[in-house]
Amino acid sequence: MNPITLIIIYFTIFMGPVITMSSSNFLLMWIGLEVSLLAIIPLLTNKKSPRSTEAATKYFLTQATASMILLLAIMLNYKQSGMWMFQQQTNNMLLNMTLISLAMKLGLAPFHYWLPEVAQGIPMHIGLILLTWQKIAPLSILYQIYHLLNPTITTTLAIASVFIGAWGGLNQTQMRKIMAYSSIAHMGWMVAILPYNPNLTLLNLTIYILLTIPMFISLMMSSATTINSFSLAWNKTPMILAMASIILLSMGGLPPLTGFLPKWTIISELLKNNCSILSTLMAIMALLNLFFYTRLIYSMSLTMFPTNNNSKMVSHHTNLKYNFILPTLTVLSTLTLPLSSQLMT
Repeated sequence: MNPITLIIIYFTIFMGPVITMSSSNFLLMWIGLEVSLLAIIPLLTNKKSPRSTEAATKYFLTQATASMILLLAIMLNYKQSGMWMFQQQTNNMLLNMTLISLAMKLGLAPFHYWLPEVAQGIPMHIGLILLTWQKIAPLSILYQIYHLLNPTITTTLAIASVFIGAWGGLNQTQMRKIMAYSSIAHMGWMVAILPYNPNLTLLNLTIYILLTIPMFISLMMSSATTINSFSLAWNKTPMILAMASIILLSMGGLPPLTGFLPKWTIISELLKNNCSILSTLMAIMALLNLFFYTRLIYSMSLTMFPTNNNSKMVSHHTNLKYNFILPTLTVLSTLTLPLSSQLMT
């Protein structure tokens, strides 16, 4: 693709969520969502293959349906109240329509079916944008209207997402699908705490992005798309393998790593609000997530898959490009738990 075209596309993808986050008018928020949606479609179909075309079609149809529902809710609200923002007197049906449309955009269960398939059919760096930057705009809208949403529906979506994210990732061998199910589970944690303390949703989102970026960089640097191909990284890029193992443990929420912080704070806040059953279920499902992350680490570092390489340390013979961002992000995604008291205040 033409470099100038790529720059314009990436700038548009960047500006979409920025427009949504900086708007107090729901129509402008919707425009920001549409800008980022239409800009990412050319990137999904950049590599001409049936799988990428299928992924782009699924993504477009799902997001367009969600946008249609959201626009319908905005227009009906304007017709009833004459305002472009939701108020306390807004009809509950319109708020529920908005919540469902944003859940579709985020890939929350039971509207999650498109996410693993789309993530599997697109290049790794586009998958990173899809699972991180594209989540910011819908979550920013939820953050602004959290006090108007129905807590029962929100909690139901959260529990379903945490369950699907945990169970769905168990049988997967494709790294991009594993990361997609991990995203579904993390979104469930964010939405679960939204009615009680939305600031913890922002904290969880920040840490989720800090964990996902170095994990995708590790996968891109080792050119790994499956567990088997990633397990061959021990003799090509041993340091990346070590970093990826620590990041995976942090994603599973294992103390004393950074990924433990959002789970710890969310469970504490839920217990303060007498949601003991919800917090117990979510903690159990977090163990399932940790299980398939640990299985990944076992496959990568504690087993030796058959390889065509006669040399056992190929890393000594190859001149790899060094990535200075990866060590920094790895430190941030694993060793910032002692800063929790500062983050909480």
